[in-house]
Amino acid sequence: MEAHKLKTIDDLMEAQKSDERFELINGEIIKRPMASFDHSSIQSDVPVELAHYKRMSGPGGWWIVTEISVRYNEHQCPVHDIAGWRKERVPQRPKGVMKMTPDWVCEIVSPGHVAKDTVTIFNLLKEYKIPFYWIINPEEKILSAYQYSEDTYKVLVSVQNKAKVRLEPFTEIEFDLNYLFGE
Repeated sequence: MEAHKLKTIDDLMEAQKSDERFELINGEIIKRPMASFDHSSIQSDVPVELAHYKRMSGPGGWWIVTEISVRYNEHQCPVHDIAGWRKERVPQRPKGVMKMTPDWVCEIVSPGHVAKDTVTIFNLLKEYKIPFYWIINPEEKILSAYQYSEDTYKVLVSVQNKAKVRLEPFTEIEFDLNYLFGE
């Protein structure tokens, strides 16, 4: 029996030469799903809500981007829907595929990829001790926010159809969930 060979960053770069969108998770090259309107809308609206933090320089400022490839290791290079890095930790505007772990990741659940967003990526981020992880489910209209603490993620909040909420690590602003969910 032949051993299963884990795919690498080099294999991912070769796959990217096609018109398809891929990511590398647990040594497997995975085709990215087509994004629905709800998914795309939330993905563009969250950074708009966070514009206050993006404009700040130094302490309190963030680099917040969408569709970002993050290379965690040779066999892990997912494409996060939205991710952010504190400018005090990453003072210069990054370039290319990110090799530094993010301070915050937000995944928007896609139909057919629920396990990837809620289990696989959750466990990857936990392994790399990413401080904050949000999961937004457009179909269920739920936002769940987690904070890494003591070798695990603790639920900060899980809200559904709530008008406005303040969420770590961005507590200076209120997120209007009705706006995000198209209410």
